[in-house]
Amino acid sequence: MRVYIPATIAMLRQLLDNGELRALSGTAFALTPALRESYTTGSAEELEYAALLEAARASLRLLGADDAEPARRVVVSADVPDAKPRPDLDHAVVRLPGPVALSMIAALHVDTPDAEDHVRAAAKVVDAADLGDPDAEFTLGDAEDHELSWYATQELPFLLELL
Repeated sequence: MRVYIPATIAMLRQLLDNGELRALSGTAFALTPALRESYTTGSAEELEYAALLEAARASLRLLGADDAEPARRVVVSADVPDAKPRPDLDHAVVRLPGPVALSMIAALHVDTPDAEDHVRAAAKVVDAADLGDPDAEFTLGDAEDHELSWYATQELPFLLELL
């Protein structure tokens, strides 16, 4: 199953150092049967993209107040055959059985530098947006207007070096 793991730049550094990624609480997102049922239309590609966007939103929650790392949403795409759907949590949520090895990772998706101010602001209000605050939703929308850039796993050292 292709999963989308919310992450941070610091987690990418750990991935490079350790050769594996540990998702917070083992949580990731994927095109699950529940997600497919929640949409009346949409191709598999469109629904996979919806799962990726859910992971990007979740990555906002991982960003702390620490300004040492760039404020960028990070999503790691990986193929994890034993991921278990968790429809009790949300339509796209899956639980990973353990750390994800670098060899299982298909791609990295990371915000570009021009998104940092919007991402930093969105990280502060993501919970309020989820609770329906219209101003917070607007701020979150500013961050979500930025497309994530795609990187191959071989590019990880260079990506981190350029930050």
